[in-house]
Amino acid sequence: MDVRRLEYFLAVVDRGGFGRAASALYVSQPSLSQAVRALERDLGAELFHRIGRRVVLTEAGRALIEPARAAVRSLEAARASVTSVRELRSGRLDIAAMPSQAVEPLTTLMRSYAERYPGVVVTVGAAFTARDVVEAVRTGAVELGLLATAGAVPDAEVRSRVLGEQRFVLLAPPGGPFAGRERVRCEELAGRRLIVGRPGTGMRAYVDSLRDRGVDFTVTAETEHRVALLPLVLAGVGLAVVTEAWRDIARRTGAEVLDIEPATALRVFLVSRRGVLSPAAAAFWSAAATSVPADG
Repeated sequence: MDVRRLEYFLAVVDRGGFGRAASALYVSQPSLSQAVRALERDLGAELFHRIGRRVVLTEAGRALIEPARAAVRSLEAARASVTSVRELRSGRLDIAAMPSQAVEPLTTLMRSYAERYPGVVVTVGAAFTARDVVEAVRTGAVELGLLATAGAVPDAEVRSRVLGEQRFVLLAPPGGPFAGRERVRCEELAGRRLIVGRPGTGMRAYVDSLRDRGVDFTVTAETEHRVALLPLVLAGVGLAVVTEAWRDIARRTGAEVLDIEPATALRVFLVSRRGVLSPAAAAFWSAAATSVPADG
């Protein structure tokens, strides 16, 4: 089977149509359509329902996505080794990261990695929950993932490395209700207005758990965009519980950052798919062991 046809198939899947896929691949749409038709003949099954200008994956098409990604990844790894990309003079590394971990430890990891391998382009994709990260790694959409969770990594199909812990902190506006203090008891959040993230994240789970402790608060805003939390806090909309990855950035913008007692933390993991990694991913995996040493 021609692996290029699998690449064309995945481009149609990822781009949502033949036109956008052809533009991304720099090929004509008829050439792309012919390649996909040839792949369908090889497999003996239609991969897409053609509905006017729209395409919808068939059941066979959905079943092909994961093995197609694996085949393409394997070929890319082989090409990289043959062309001496193992020396990392060039290349690309795809990583999925949850928002807080995209601040830290990713910044520290990428600083040292870029200094050592300046020719490798690192592409960071957003994932909102630990499950999103694991799924992206498991299916081969990315090679590595950064996530934080209170428990174990929720998938036996990936391997993981603990990079440390991030405790929860409270963001408050300057001159706010806890002005001049360095820490706050979780019980003191009772009656406060909180800005929260989407369900499924570790930070949201922690905030929700406060109610189980009898801490009654008001949710004043819920946002999927983690970058919106700090501006909302500074605008006085409410307080926000985040991980300490945001500590330095928040303080530089003028927000007050208080440790929440008793201390509660998430464990930060770097995860990869089981099996052979590309040279770029293997180097990142190894470098992570020394760039961000685990706490405790």
